[in-house]
Amino acid sequence: MSFADVVDILIVAVFIYVCIGLIRRTNANRLARGIVLILLVLVVSDLAHLKMVSSLMRRIVEIGLLAIVVIFQPEIRRLLERMGSGRFALFFGAPGVPVTMESVINQVVLACTSMSESRTGALIVFERMNSLNDQIATGTIVNADVSSELLRNIFFVNSPLHDGAIIMRDGRLAAAGCMLPLSNNASLSSDLGMRHRAGIGMSEHSDAVVAIVSEETGSISVAMDGMLKRHLSPETFGRILRAELMPSAEEAPKKRGIPGLIDSLRGLKVKKNDEQEGK
Repeated sequence: MSFADVVDILIVAVFIYVCIGLIRRTNANRLARGIVLILLVLVVSDLAHLKMVSSLMRRIVEIGLLAIVVIFQPEIRRLLERMGSGRFALFFGAPGVPVTMESVINQVVLACTSMSESRTGALIVFERMNSLNDQIATGTIVNADVSSELLRNIFFVNSPLHDGAIIMRDGRLAAAGCMLPLSNNASLSSDLGMRHRAGIGMSEHSDAVVAIVSEETGSISVAMDGMLKRHLSPETFGRILRAELMPSAEEAPKKRGIPGLIDSLRGLKVKKNDEQEGK
């Protein structure tokens, strides 16, 4: 194996790694599974010499390549913009400024407790693995540190952004006044208003954690995976956010980009060596 072969393999590996990262950060998991299924059918039809099925699958793959470019156009554009900007170092795993999620959660709990007492409606979305760029695009970019005072000012009745949702990203207030998809679940209680249905709908379409303060009753709720936990005390509300948004003590912080890929390969090598020594 020559040096060029090693470089060729590394380039392909990085390309596959980036593609997997794009799929994980978007709501394209089902789409990716569908593509894999089509490719499996194509391989099986070739092996079984099913000429008509194989020909049909090849036409679908040819059209699908163009469809993938259209579907992933926002993600591809952001990747190209990152490569052409000064933030390209982030792609290679350059360390950023650490954000204390504990302090963010404390500020959110303080703000929601205060708004619960004054019966001020609020809708706060915590982004996790699934990207919420489509929802962020419907609101106003804020990109600010999280504080109880800022949250209460945004959801103040006379504020121009109080009707929409706040979206948190990486421990920062990314955008405010955002529109969320409503839930189509017909079994939801009739006493749930638009704010609760939007929070549940967002949790159905992504893995986000959504905090909701009712304007009518002042109760605090959390929506996750299409389920709603209602009438939470501030202490219970804080425990739920910490359990869902903060990694456990056993989990070490993972690196991004190529350094993260290298660490993963090293971990697999060490694990393999340990298994061999155990035998």
